[in-house]
Amino acid sequence: MSQALTVIEAGEQLPAALGPDLAAAVDLAQAEKAVSTRKAYGTDFRLFRTWCDTKGVSALPAAPETVAAYLAAQARTSRPSTLGRRVAAIRYAHKLAELPLPTDAEGVKATMRGIRRTLGSARIRKAPAVAAAMLGMVAGAPDNLAGLRDRALLLLGFAGAFRRSELVALDVNDIEETEAGLRVTIRYSKTDQDGQGVTIAIARGDVACPVKALRGWLDGAGIDAGLVV
Repeated sequence: MSQALTVIEAGEQLPAALGPDLAAAVDLAQAEKAVSTRKAYGTDFRLFRTWCDTKGVSALPAAPETVAAYLAAQARTSRPSTLGRRVAAIRYAHKLAELPLPTDAEGVKATMRGIRRTLGSARIRKAPAVAAAMLGMVAGAPDNLAGLRDRALLLLGFAGAFRRSELVALDVNDIEETEAGLRVTIRYSKTDQDGQGVTIAIARGDVACPVKALRGWLDGAGIDAGLVV
């Protein structure tokens, strides 16, 4: 989220003599949060921006209604604690950019209270494996075409909390690759009996990236249309 520091970094509007001190100020501003926190906030905000792009709305600045709608949409696949961190990331991005804080709106706070009251700390959807076990399965996949397929399905399914039935029904046209990751459209699921569909944002990863795994499988299998598997 370093782009949010443009107010500090607008050196062309300041005397040249401020250059070294200005660079130090940027470093200090970035050091306000731990590296792990900045990384988590960066990932969370990219997910929010990707979702906003699918809806055609602004992520920065974001309207309170946008943030509330995002939280409601993500509540089906994310823990309340995870959504709380994403709210913090959205707030921090707006704070750095010196923009009004949409997360301070009562509508956003009420949405989070409703999510915590309704869902508590329970898991919304059962994951097929915990992260460590899943990574172990990925590492143990054979180094062949079947292994490419298995790695792609494991990582994509884990990242999006998809059911097996949702994965096997995925069509190439349901997946859009973006700079931030993937937009995966689930057109029908057990929890969507009317078939209205939902779009899930999948972020790129530094380790065991679901985007790279899926691209490796599609390219390796020569799939450019039709079902993913």
